[in-house]
Amino acid sequence: MKFAIVGAGAIGAFTGAMLAKSGEDVTLIARGPHLRTMQERGVRVRGEAGEFAVHPAATDDPAAVGPVDVVLLTLKAHSLVAMAPRIAPLIGPETFVVSAQNGIPWWYFYRHGGEWEGKHLESIDPGGVINQSIEPARVIGCVVYPSTSLVEPGVVWHIEGTRFAIGEPDGSKSERCRRLADSFIKAGLRCPIRSDIRHDIWVKLMGNVAYNPISALTRATLIDIVRCPATRQLAAAIMSEVDSVANELGIEIGVSIEQRLEGAAKVGQHKTSMLQDIEAGRPLELEAIVGAVVELGDKMGLALPCTRTVYACVKLLTETTKGQI
Repeated sequence: MKFAIVGAGAIGAFTGAMLAKSGEDVTLIARGPHLRTMQERGVRVRGEAGEFAVHPAATDDPAAVGPVDVVLLTLKAHSLVAMAPRIAPLIGPETFVVSAQNGIPWWYFYRHGGEWEGKHLESIDPGGVINQSIEPARVIGCVVYPSTSLVEPGVVWHIEGTRFAIGEPDGSKSERCRRLADSFIKAGLRCPIRSDIRHDIWVKLMGNVAYNPISALTRATLIDIVRCPATRQLAAAIMSEVDSVANELGIEIGVSIEQRLEGAAKVGQHKTSMLQDIEAGRPLELEAIVGAVVELGDKMGLALPCTRTVYACVKLLTETTKGQI
């Protein structure tokens, strides 16, 4: 299939490189020095996946690519509002769009069913721009598990993991999911097709809502957070609040808070994505990860005191520092 990887940073460049290495037709859409390096030298991958280099097409202009079979969105959630209107040239009659952002995605309530069907979350899609630009019927959900970092322009360090869980919003095992999974598996990536991709979203989100803002405020790694009794207790309280929101939506996360705390301890000296962004002076995925949960709490009449507190503090941090940490 023909792929366009929109937002080819660490995860996007890694995924695109793996697909290109297996023979797929891949175009990477990026910007800045990273783009220029990929255009000149290709993408170099190092780490758990081995060491190799590929040279897929790379551009900053979706119009130069034209229609593709798959648009894979790997840019940060807050960047999608500006980018969504620009991807129109990539969309053909049969194109599907794989949403691979952290947090709650803009399409979450499409084909959700029940009283929440079609609900809009302003925190993740201000003014409905994304929904107007990308037909929800084109979307396949994706939860990304690999850990990667961009060590220098054009060079991706693959720390661990190859799993990309995918699923249709209505839970069906569609032909397009099978085709996508086949391409990923051929590329050496794990790609289970999930009958309830929203459950996978909440399992990952439960930890992210707790650990990301705490790490942004304290500069602490995962193991630091769970070893400190006070922050361990705070993380547990936030996870309990997230679980209460998920339950209101009919999601039983099925992973205990203690399991999540012990899992973080095993990961060790890992910096969350939000801490990495703070240190690099980049915008944070605060709204998609935390703000959306707070907005849902408002709609449900849930207090969420700990989640609201860290959300308010990180929001003020981003506004007062403007990335100058």
